[in-house]
Amino acid sequence: MEVTAEGLARFFDVVLPHLNEVQRRVVAGAMSEMLGRGGKTAVATASGMSRNTVIKAQGEVEAGIEPSDRQRAPGGGDRPAIDKQPGLLEALDELVHPDTRGNPMSLLRWTSKSSTNLAKDLVAKGFEVSSRTVLRLLHQLGYSLQANAKVTEGRQHPDRDGQFRYLNDLAQGFVDDGEPVISVDTKKKELIGDYANGGREWAESGHPERTQVHDFPNPELGENAKAIPYGIYDVGNNEGWVSVGDTSDTAEFAVNSIRRWWNTMGRSRFPNATRLLITADCGGSNGNRVRAWKTHLAAFAAETGLRVTVAHYPPGTSKWNRIEHRMFSFITANWRGRPLVDLRTIVELIANTTTDTGLTIQASYDPNWYPTGVKITNTELAAVPLEPHHWHPEWNYTINAQPIPA
Repeated sequence: MEVTAEGLARFFDVVLPHLNEVQRRVVAGAMSEMLGRGGKTAVATASGMSRNTVIKAQGEVEAGIEPSDRQRAPGGGDRPAIDKQPGLLEALDELVHPDTRGNPMSLLRWTSKSSTNLAKDLVAKGFEVSSRTVLRLLHQLGYSLQANAKVTEGRQHPDRDGQFRYLNDLAQGFVDDGEPVISVDTKKKELIGDYANGGREWAESGHPERTQVHDFPNPELGENAKAIPYGIYDVGNNEGWVSVGDTSDTAEFAVNSIRRWWNTMGRSRFPNATRLLITADCGGSNGNRVRAWKTHLAAFAAETGLRVTVAHYPPGTSKWNRIEHRMFSFITANWRGRPLVDLRTIVELIANTTTDTGLTIQASYDPNWYPTGVKITNTELAAVPLEPHHWHPEWNYTINAQPIPA
């Protein structure tokens, strides 16, 4: 049967709209091969494809192209915007992060800035990016748009936002100078034993993990029925350390956890460090009014030779502490649905927590006994070589490695 140019054009007009990219190439290549001499030109004219495309398509057919879900060969298509424009992803995260709102304990972070305005800001910084690309990158960074949630009670401190900016500037200065910046906090205490743990994990159908009906502490463990994880998150290197104690969440325990991080991870990571910035909540064992916190930090500073600066988050903003949404939330996700039957299980689950962004954590049991109710006298507090900052000295202060000369 003779194939006319009109018939070939009619064939492609009917068939091509129903095919994807790879199917079009297969049909064009097969038709060109069937027509023989002059087939490539005839198919290119009838289908509207370029002659080079038809030549390549016929070559694929003759080589025996295999069925595939891919539209293009591996490596085909345009390169991602973040590959063509180094620094784009970091610049977007920097634009969004200072205005991040919501509860960072969630695995999602969110922003109220529009993708259009963010794209304009990025263009002003020299990047070539559209609002649609910004939307895709925001999802890649873990942001999503969220509605308001009625969760705030009481009045907020008038200098809340100012303290956030001050803390952020401090941290940026330390990072720029190659000095360590850590975020610290005590994670929620966990019952030790075969108790139900929130979440689900894959298991044989009909055979869930059996746990206690009630969450009553195990009387055989006495005061050691709970695990107390104290975490240190290295902001600049996306690394963490967790000391797991089982006595009391005291200032001594908190500072000893920082000491163990420094001796295990920090000293080797920052061999030339002269300063350390600690960001912490205003309450708990590392609270800004806890005398023991400052006296034990002074001992740590004297041991290490580091000038230790502390910047506290304003009252009522503990969930904005970076360790909450950069480390603790992933630990919780990693042990979901797993009974925390003993301290070894807790330590190993923490130490095996990782993320796609490269988070790594080391963890260890702290066997030391930390007594409660220890009083720090006025004389002991006065001996702390403490330099209050000009901005909210109750929240921001530096403890020197050596006593300040009288």
